[in-house]
Amino acid sequence: MRALRILLIFVVILGGLFVAVDRAAVYFAESEAASKIRSSQGLTSEPDVSIKGFPFLTQVAGSKLDEIEISVGGITATAEGRQVEVTEVKAELRDVKVNSSFSSAVAGSAQGSALISYEDLSKSAPQGATVSYAGAERAAKGQVKVSGPLGDLLEGAGVDVPTAFQAMLREEFTAYSTVSLEDGDKVRLRAEDLPKLSVPGVEGELKDVVDYDLTIDGLPSTITLDKVTTTQDGLRFSGTGTDVDLTS
Repeated sequence: MRALRILLIFVVILGGLFVAVDRAAVYFAESEAASKIRSSQGLTSEPDVSIKGFPFLTQVAGSKLDEIEISVGGITATAEGRQVEVTEVKAELRDVKVNSSFSSAVAGSAQGSALISYEDLSKSAPQGATVSYAGAERAAKGQVKVSGPLGDLLEGAGVDVPTAFQAMLREEFTAYSTVSLEDGDKVRLRAEDLPKLSVPGVEGELKDVVDYDLTIDGLPSTITLDKVTTTQDGLRFSGTGTDVDLTS
């Protein structure tokens, strides 16, 4: 019985040592992977890399990691010089084939996601315009609400309004814009059915103002976005990929 007890204690100690070594190896691998991904993808800062699954060492022995999650900061979107932050930029990679030095890593499949909040969308919008949630029905159509004081919008568009119509500039302008994504990095907002305005002859100028594009700058090539949805939090982007090379 005493011998069995000693054996069990020995097994527990070995198990603890294995777990400690395994976690240390994960930490080192995550740090190395973050450095290489930053370099190969041209990122401004190192991403957060989290290697999932246990034990890690047996995955390395098989040259395949079950899952890696990458979170990226410092991504922005730009519209005519107005720059805003893109948040929650993540990539979830599965079935990642690696070599022993982590100089090569190819994911069998990948899912990417990102978010631009309405607050940041408003910062990117033309002068006088605020972008906000349009409600569930319009959100299902991929639309957002674009609104603002008519006078501010016309001023931003450089439109001179005759004196006779100056008093009407206090009215609130509201339109609903359909959001689309092109080429994986360009967000387009296009107004549908502009409201009838009390100031005549300015519809065309207003449409030119509220229709605008944002370009998402600095996305790593591991994240290819192909879908945008409008939610209560803002614009959520997602995309998928296969055979994604993380180190080139």
